[in-house]
Amino acid sequence: MSQVLTNATEFTVSEIAQAVKRTVEDEFGHVRVRGEISGFRGQHSSGHCYFTLKDDAAAMDAVVWKGSYARLSFKPQEGLEVIATGRLTTFPRSSKYQIVIDNIEPAGAGALMALLEERRKKLLSEGLFAKERKRALPYLPRVIGVITSPTGAVIRDILHRLDDRFPSHVLLWPVRVQGETCAPEVVNAIEGFNAMLPGGRIPRPDLLIVARGGGSIEDLWGFNEEAVVRAVAGSGIPVISAVGHETDTTLVDYASDMRAPTPTAAAEAAVPVRAELIAYVEDQGGRQRQAARRALSSLKDRLRAASAGLPRATDLVATQRQSLDYFSSHLSTALRHSVQLRSQTLTKVSARLEPRLMRQRHKELSERLKTLGSQGERGLKTTVERARLTFDPCSKKLPQAVGTSLERKQSALHRIAPRLNKGPLVAELRQARSELAPVIDRYLRSGPVITAGRMQRLEQLAKLMETLSYRNVLARGYAIVQDGEGVLVSSASQLKPGDAIHIMLAEGEVDATVNGAPARRKSAKPIADSDVQDSLF
Repeated sequence: MSQVLTNATEFTVSEIAQAVKRTVEDEFGHVRVRGEISGFRGQHSSGHCYFTLKDDAAAMDAVVWKGSYARLSFKPQEGLEVIATGRLTTFPRSSKYQIVIDNIEPAGAGALMALLEERRKKLLSEGLFAKERKRALPYLPRVIGVITSPTGAVIRDILHRLDDRFPSHVLLWPVRVQGETCAPEVVNAIEGFNAMLPGGRIPRPDLLIVARGGGSIEDLWGFNEEAVVRAVAGSGIPVISAVGHETDTTLVDYASDMRAPTPTAAAEAAVPVRAELIAYVEDQGGRQRQAARRALSSLKDRLRAASAGLPRATDLVATQRQSLDYFSSHLSTALRHSVQLRSQTLTKVSARLEPRLMRQRHKELSERLKTLGSQGERGLKTTVERARLTFDPCSKKLPQAVGTSLERKQSALHRIAPRLNKGPLVAELRQARSELAPVIDRYLRSGPVITAGRMQRLEQLAKLMETLSYRNVLARGYAIVQDGEGVLVSSASQLKPGDAIHIMLAEGEVDATVNGAPARRKSAKPIADSDVQDSLF
């Protein structure tokens, strides 16, 4: 490949930059430039000032050195249209040209500032900036929504400050904070946070922070848009605006519930200091405990005052205590006396309560009961036989007597029938009926009473007969013993081995034979002494 040979002089970048710098300074050694100040942030740490002069078609960097700034009669202000006097030069390191200003004169408000002021007055007349519309911020929000750029230093400053003061749950809605899409994205973020439902999958914020870093009025213009201002004013969630630095002011600052000079200050306003809150709670707890102690002490004093007027507890029970001592001293004597009386009474009746006497008495009553039972059966049989002998002949004559009586009544009725229609006989019948009516009435009333009395008497006799029956004795475990001839056996001496006996029990009868000699008295135990004693008491 052939190389192109040229005789053009070679220059370094620095040589070209210096040549351009000399050309600009020679051509524009002293100029007056009219433009709007933009991006002014005050003096730099070095004392110099850097900003931009612009109009609707171009922009130029400007610088005021520290010495010149001190001599200025009119200090530069953001957004003002001024006439700057100075000289043009270049900054070779960045290949930019700039004006070094020696003097500044005001030339009137800039176009953007005029538009901003007109918009501010319009929204103010609608009441969007009224103090009555501003709401108090929640003291301790659980969730904080932040609307800012996710890549800038603003979100880091906010999170760092929240972590230092009171760690909270933060939801970030990323937006562009300058440019043409800034305003619609901020509006969507505010409306999106307000559309969240409480208790949903994503928690609804209790507080919103709209923030961005510093910049020129052009950079911040998205936060002066009418749509953004109306979205902030119409938010159902309290809003803190932290747009720009302390010297920057946007329309959002007027519509928000609170304006913070910086994003860090917004984080400080959003949450309290956790350590201070803990100290405050502890202080309130200490005051509460102290108040409780004072109240308790006051109640104790009142209790002492009230108890001073009451009698002593020992005085209240003194009489009852003395009565108790008196009765307790006499109690042992009374018990001994009572025991003696019961012992004497028991001694009197104990002779009649010996088992031997009880068994003898029981035996006598059993024999008497058997005798009465046999007599009752024989008497009943005799009574039945007598009644049968008496009524059998009568029963044979009864049909003939009834027939004869009926014939007599029929003949008498035939005789008096012709006379029934006569007056005197009817009167006599009526008189007889009237005389017999009370008798019949009394008979009808007394008949059931007499019958009920007789039935009750009959039931009582039947119960007495059942009580005296020897079968009840057999039901308690006793038996009737008869020898081979049917004679009651009441003593073991009546029997000898080999004798046949007949035993009647409560249910059924048994034939048996005596085997062996009669048992001794002391080994026999027909009735236990303890059983007899228990049955008496």
